[in-house]
Amino acid sequence: MKRVILDTNVLVSALIQRSYPNLILNNCVFDGLIEVCISDEIFEEYLDVLNRPKFSRYPDFQNKAELVLTHIENKAIKYFPKRKFKIIKDLDDNKFLELAYESKADFIITGNTNDFTMSDFNGTIIVNPKDFWDTFKF
Repeated sequence: MKRVILDTNVLVSALIQRSYPNLILNNCVFDGLIEVCISDEIFEEYLDVLNRPKFSRYPDFQNKAELVLTHIENKAIKYFPKRKFKIIKDLDDNKFLELAYESKADFIITGNTNDFTMSDFNGTIIVNPKDFWDTFKF
């Protein structure tokens, strides 16, 4: 089973629109076809971002976000990264590389092509949601 790290923007997109992030969340994460890797720091970011008031304008966003967060909290594999990196210009995003290093995840799935400019990190492939979906055809 593939181990993946989901960037926060993938979760937000999955809850707002029916697109590749939504397909990955509903057909891969919820169906248990992939293992999600998290750290305390990343889960805190998920909580913070998904509870922002600006998303309340989207129908049923908060209820769906709560369902996603509960599922991830209960099913994801939690890691405790020890190594710190300062590779990505947006320093806050380095926590995803730290988790990738610790978990030896197969993929980081992100829509953030501005900051995640490399195609892999220490054996973890960095891919956008469409390419991940198209590659594995779940």
